[in-house]
Amino acid sequence: MIEQYLDRSVRELLVLRQDGTSLCVPACIFRRAIGQAEGVIDQFANFGVDVFSILGMRNLSAFIGELYAAAAVKCSDGLFRKNPHQDGIPDLLIMDSVGAAHWEGLKHQLREKAPFSPFATGGIEVKATCGSLPTPPKCQLKGFSKPDIGDQRIDCMIGYDWKAHHRETNNLVGLLWDFIDRVPRIVAVFYSSKLTADDWGKIVKPKEGGGRTTSVSIMNRGGILRMYEGWLFVLRDKKYAQFIDRYNQRDQLVRALNNRS
Repeated sequence: MIEQYLDRSVRELLVLRQDGTSLCVPACIFRRAIGQAEGVIDQFANFGVDVFSILGMRNLSAFIGELYAAAAVKCSDGLFRKNPHQDGIPDLLIMDSVGAAHWEGLKHQLREKAPFSPFATGGIEVKATCGSLPTPPKCQLKGFSKPDIGDQRIDCMIGYDWKAHHRETNNLVGLLWDFIDRVPRIVAVFYSSKLTADDWGKIVKPKEGGGRTTSVSIMNRGGILRMYEGWLFVLRDKKYAQFIDRYNQRDQLVRALNNRS
């Protein structure tokens, strides 16, 4: 599995804390997490029921992000702990000596949101996207139907971004995924600890009576470029490398792919 990915060979990821201090975590955790997550995805694919269609695209993308975060916890040898609150931030709490001591003081507040949103000693956010496509009418004008669940999307993908509920999101692992042979696959992993509020768009609040949607901020092109510059792993498939390079008006991935082919 993981041998199918081009690895930028980054040894450590820098994580910034709210108090201005920082620490480094091994990047290999996130390499191992790909194989761990995709092993679970394969189990779902062989389940005998089309779980991916049942979830639908929005829930499936959120599920892949959550699954990858859980895989990172499992591969971290105790360095990461999943945020105990479903709406807490960040997703992965770092249990170094500082984080573990802070966690110890919160043992009796695990059902509360406030101590874990944010977790004062910091951690890493994980978000997933399957990219954006043209509208169905635009697809028809170009001579093809908009891909359905299970259909590979790369040939008609026009962009990608990540969404957050606030503009302070940083220390972000961003996943790009697609269907390959009708199964969801992580095709690229990015990381940045350099994101600022300016890398996120204005918070869009749900319309009155608009259902259960929540306020959301969409990463802008400046933030996407920061994430691109921190790419970690990309599937050894030129289609994806070329698309990601083209979207960022750079050529890092294709050059790296050619240099190591």
